[in-house]
Formats: sequence, structure tokens, C-alpha cells
Amino acid sequence: MNILLLGAGGREHALAWKIVRSKHCTQLFIAPGNAGTAQHGENINIAATDFEAQKKFCLQHEIEMVVVGPEEPLVKGVYDFYQQDEALKNIIVIGPSAYGAQLEGSKAFSKKFMQRHNIPTAAYAEFDATNFEEGKKYLAAHSLPIVLKADGLAAGKGVVICATHAEALNVFEEMIINKQFGDASSRVVVEQFLDGIESSVFVLTNGTDYKIIGHAKDYKRIGEGDTGLNTGGMGCVSPVPFMEGAFMQKAEQQIIQPTIHGLASENITYHGFVFFGLINVNGEPFTIEYNCRMGDPETEVVMPRLKNDIIELFIAVHNGSLKNTVIEFDARACAAVVAVSGGYPGDYKKNIKIKGLKNVEINNSIIIFHAGTKQVADTVVTNGGRVLAVTSFGENIGVAVQKSKLVLEQIHFDGMYYRKDIGYEFE
Repeated sequence: MNILLLGAGGREHALAWKIVRSKHCTQLFIAPGNAGTAQHGENINIAATDFEAQKKFCLQHEIEMVVVGPEEPLVKGVYDFYQQDEALKNIIVIGPSAYGAQLEGSKAFSKKFMQRHNIPTAAYAEFDATNFEEGKKYLAAHSLPIVLKADGLAAGKGVVICATHAEALNVFEEMIINKQFGDASSRVVVEQFLDGIESSVFVLTNGTDYKIIGHAKDYKRIGEGDTGLNTGGMGCVSPVPFMEGAFMQKAEQQIIQPTIHGLASENITYHGFVFFGLINVNGEPFTIEYNCRMGDPETEVVMPRLKNDIIELFIAVHNGSLKNTVIEFDARACAAVVAVSGGYPGDYKKNIKIKGLKNVEINNSIIIFHAGTKQVADTVVTNGGRVLAVTSFGENIGVAVQKSKLVLEQIHFDGMYYRKDIGYEFE
């Protein structure tokens, strides 16, 4: 099969790495890709949201499958675009419909969906400019801390945990009145704060059947000891020790199964990944959020641990045979440690030369996944806040993390920073 992968980050490099290992992959193209994805296929200069340019490319190169990495093209209807076009409708698209992608595209949509299907989640209320004053009163009477979420996509920055009522009122006004995130914060979801340990489960579904393809715990805070600003993720570990047993059984019975049943009962077209953002509150699972695609940096540990041929799984989603598939995992622990640009998640510089990549010995227990990189002549330079992730296998999480840190000691770019305590709870 000729396959087109949409996206440009670490998630897409991990997917590209996995896809080319399939016996079904003839040629892989990545739009637009990065310096890492170019190791596994051909990068093409087409944006993940430029559907018309993708159409032209797909027809020219006889593309048979499109795998969608990021959320934006899904929310904007990439699945529907292909399905509704006579020339493209036979291409297998891995991703939900635009309506299904509202599980991530709208916090209010997802919370209402959870309520309809009795899926455990935090109590909430939603407000916009029409009931702004009512929202202020609601916040003033709310227990602390308070979680405020921009309803739409806000590049991972639309969730704020407020420690005081004054902070909550200020954030509320910034989002709704001052349009901090544009249309994404025209509606705000105010949510009960849940105190526990976060983790995520990844499912592949055709909207009726599903298979769990992995779980992971990522580390969002920039500083060691989980301090400082939230980021897109500074590292990740899998498997998560507390999820190997009763907690996972509860999560599947109380959250995953009702979600997939909800998709089916509401006739929501969904052929792709569901990311379940969970929190463990004294052994009980609650749903923090859904994402309509794989996570980053979670993909960089989930894909290496998944032993199945990923394209066979995608074909099974398409032809209805997913329920007959047996999922197999690498028994080893896996850890990814992310190297970021100086100043991230605030302002940072780009186009900084990355040194030492060629010195690292890549083998069956160490992989470097590029995220914010690009190739300039024969040099790889930085092109984002999160630059690359080193993924390693080990007999336990501590060993895997140590391997990744030893590799990062051999890599350098000006301002480079990484957390040295990824997986600290499990060492």
C-alpha cells in the first residue's frame, strides 16, 4: 500500500517508524513531516489541513490509506472530505468524522456525551458571554481549586487550574471577554478539581468494536518534581504499574466500554484512535478528557511496545475484523525523555544546530524520535519547543529512563533542557 501520514511532530515520527515496519507498506509519504520522519519515508510540503492539495497528491501517487496524526485536521473534517469525494472515497482514512472529533474539539460536547452514557467524570458547568455574570457568581461560590477549560482547541494551553477565586475570575474574563484563545474560549467549561494520578489509555476502534493498544503516564510540568508551567509533555513511561490490574478493569468497564457503546448507539462515525485521559482517585477511574488521536509523547512509548503490525490493525478497523484481533505487547518497560528548547513553554529560538545525533548507537532498545526538527542541507536544526524524544526499553522503568538520559548526554543544542526525573514515582 502507498500510505500518506499527516502531521509533523514526535507522534508522527513514531507512527512513521511503526508504519514502515508493516509488510503492507509499499511507500510512505509524510505531510509535512520533520527531519526524523524523512528517515522512514518521503516528506512532502503539504499542510495537514490542506485537503485540496492532499487530494491532488493522493490521486497522483495512488494513495490507498491516509493516517491522521494531529487533531486539527480531524476537527476540521478530513475524514468527511475524503469520504464525500467520489475520487477519494475508496481511500482508507484512519480518524473519526468531524462530528466524532468533537469529543476533543469541544469540551462541552464531550462532557455532555459522558453524562448521557454515565461515564465517571468531574462535575461541571459551562458559560459564555450570554451568561457571563452568572458564571462569575458560580465561580465565587465554587470550592477551590477550580479548573477552567477553553471549550475548543487551544494548542494544549486551554486548561488552567486556579488556586484562588480571584485568579479564577481573572482567567474566566481573559478567556471569554478578552478572547484569550479566540473562538476556542468563547465558551468555558468550569470543572470540579479531582486530586489523583493521571494516566492515559489508547484504543483503536471502528465505532462498534475496540482494542486497547496501550497505556502510559506522561509528565506535563516543565520542572522536576512536577513543578512549573504545563507543557505538551516532557516524558512518558509505559506500562504504568498501578494500571496493571483492578484499576484497568474498572476503567475498561466503567469508561472505555460505555464510550464505544455511546459512539455506536448515537451512530457516530469513528474509525481511529481514542485517547482516554484518566485520573486515579483513590483507586477509582474518572475521565478527564478524550482526544480523537494518539498523544504526544505517549505515542513514542505506545508504538514501540505494540508488537502488532499497525497497518493490519488499520485494515481490521476498515473491514470490520478488529474484534477478532489479538493485541500483543513487548513485556519490557519503555520510557521516553523529551529534550526541549530553552525558554519553552514560553518563547524560544529556532534553527539551532543539533549536535551528536550521529554519535548515538540506535538499536532494538533505543530510538530517537524527532518532534520539532527540520533538515537544512546536511544539518538537523531545531524547529519547535519540544525538539526530540529518546525512547528506551529496560527491565523496569528506572533502567529505561536511565538509558534515555545517557543518550541525551551525547546530544546537544544551545539551550537544550530535559527533565531528569521522568518516572520518579516508579523507580
